[in-house]
Amino acid sequence: MSPDKTMRAAVVPVDVSLDATPDMESRVVIRSIGGDTLASKDHSSPRGANGYYVYRAKWSPDSQYFVYSMMSSGGHSPWQFPTMVYGRKQDRIVGFSDMINGNPTVSGEFKFTGPHTLVATTWRQPGAPDDKVPITVDLDAAFGKLKPATE
Repeated sequence: MSPDKTMRAAVVPVDVSLDATPDMESRVVIRSIGGDTLASKDHSSPRGANGYYVYRAKWSPDSQYFVYSMMSSGGHSPWQFPTMVYGRKQDRIVGFSDMINGNPTVSGEFKFTGPHTLVATTWRQPGAPDDKVPITVDLDAAFGKLKPATE
């Protein structure tokens, strides 16, 4: 539930079975407190081995952004943890790497240092996933620089 208690983010396994495990591929659904679906993103793959599952998820302190990092369900790119951001005002889910010049996030850990300031980890230079550096992004400003969503 968002800190202001007006929205709820649900991380659900795509494969609904009695054998569900924490590393099942995920779908993220953002809903109003009344139950209306505002945004949804499916991170599954056709065979269940090339998609992603949510590793860590958190609302920003100001309730304007829901951020989640993911891990590969199939073990490919074990150094990359794609991170996604739902913007409440923009009503869309975007890749965090689009906010940091296409660079990957190389850790699933992240934190907020202000109402909507996110600190994540990227690489110092392309191709060097072991040379990690923190990157701080004001999500309000970053969303403002993204291209408009195309329907």
